[in-house]
Amino acid sequence: MNWGTFYAVISGINRHSTGIGRVWLSVIFIFRILVLVVAAESVWGDEKSSFTCNTQQPGCNSVCYDQFFPISHIRLWALQVILVSTPALLVAMHVAHRRHMDKKSLKRTGRSSPKELERIKNQKFEITGALWWTYMISIIFRIIFEVAFLYIFYLIYPYFKMVRLVKCDSYPCPNTVDCFISRPTEKTVFTVFMLTVSGVCVLLNVAEVAYLVGKACKRCAGRSEDESKAAWISQKLSSYRQNEINQLIADHSFKSKFAVTKKSPTEKVESCSAF
Repeated sequence: MNWGTFYAVISGINRHSTGIGRVWLSVIFIFRILVLVVAAESVWGDEKSSFTCNTQQPGCNSVCYDQFFPISHIRLWALQVILVSTPALLVAMHVAHRRHMDKKSLKRTGRSSPKELERIKNQKFEITGALWWTYMISIIFRIIFEVAFLYIFYLIYPYFKMVRLVKCDSYPCPNTVDCFISRPTEKTVFTVFMLTVSGVCVLLNVAEVAYLVGKACKRCAGRSEDESKAAWISQKLSSYRQNEINQLIADHSFKSKFAVTKKSPTEKVESCSAF
């Protein structure tokens, strides 16, 4: 499998990830893919050919090997890395859809210049709204896959330490035979290392969920505070406007009374001259 191409595909979400998400992607590439390709595959490369039993009975070696290694460690870890990394493609598809819709909107408004299209291509989307839910779902699936594979590994290999000697009595072995595992110490070290890295990835995913939830709660609290401030300002403005209206009404009433008072002596003089 071309792990470089696979990493190039999932690293497309790096621009739109949180800081913890970028750390998780680096751990996936450096401590899982690179270790799997560079070191682990060479350690387990000869596991079947070097698994020998002290018998010449045809088929006994293969049956005993299948009994103690029902699934190869390398294939199990490769499948785990693929399935754990796949949910990140949900975010990549969501971002691609957002960009497509933005381009359609620009073309509809007649502003689809090369500069605008390039800006949309390099645009970094904030993890809010629908993208927040897509990102959160992808992380939850990562956690589920990691925990599921750890549990499966425990069911298949309850003891992480590789022993040098195992005993097998499965058919067609004529009796209980001794079988020998090649390089058990190296395999134990890599097994513990890969399981530890898997646990670290689970912790990073849980931390990222907590970070996103905390940031969303902070945004909601800030929005509620802004709404409260806006309501308070609107109330103050309404009160101020009402005071202005009341003042204008009072001024108008005062002017009317003053005009009546000023006019009344003239009216008396006119009434006297009439007589």
